[in-house]
Amino acid sequence: MATPSWQLSGQYFETCSCDYVCPCILGRMAARPRKGSCTFAMAMQVDRGNYGTVPLDGLAFIILGFTPEEMGKGNWSVGIVADVRATAEQRDAITAIASGAAGGPMSALSGLVSTFLGVESVPIRFERSGVKCSVSASKFVDMAAEGAMGIDPNTTEPMYVENTGHPVSSRLALAHASKSHVHALGLEWDDVSGRNNGHYAAFSWRNA
Repeated sequence: MATPSWQLSGQYFETCSCDYVCPCILGRMAARPRKGSCTFAMAMQVDRGNYGTVPLDGLAFIILGFTPEEMGKGNWSVGIVADVRATAEQRDAITAIASGAAGGPMSALSGLVSTFLGVESVPIRFERSGVKCSVSASKFVDMAAEGAMGIDPNTTEPMYVENTGHPVSSRLALAHASKSHVHALGLEWDDVSGRNNGHYAAFSWRNA
């Protein structure tokens, strides 16, 4: 069956186990992660979206992953935490989009994934206040970060990196993670050091 046309837009928030600033993006996925490996959680809040005739407005999902060495070397393990409110049809659409199987931005990374860890469905809650972001997903994910501000005390926007080629957005707001807890799909990660990396951005995805 042919993949239907689809599009998503909304808000994205990520933390990873690299120290701020993550070298994987700046090093074009050829740089070694700060701790040798990298665990990441990419949370997506869909404001508007559809997969063919399947509506995805208001749903959320989180892409969890582990890369054992430099990202560009592959051998990633990736799984998905999907919004419990999604119907079976919506969950299948989210899985196809998030895995890259349905084309779009994530398809460029699908060749790096060697192990698909599966899909779990739980309530997902996004919160955003100014430059502070947080996402919780039952006992599986609990993460928060605050935008990294420059030295001008009158600036209300965080610092950005641009033209990154990141699959979510080429323009990312830099952030300091205050906490990252992942206990899902065989991945275990806890950090409250305040040293880890974060990003957030608006996103707009489509497959055509």
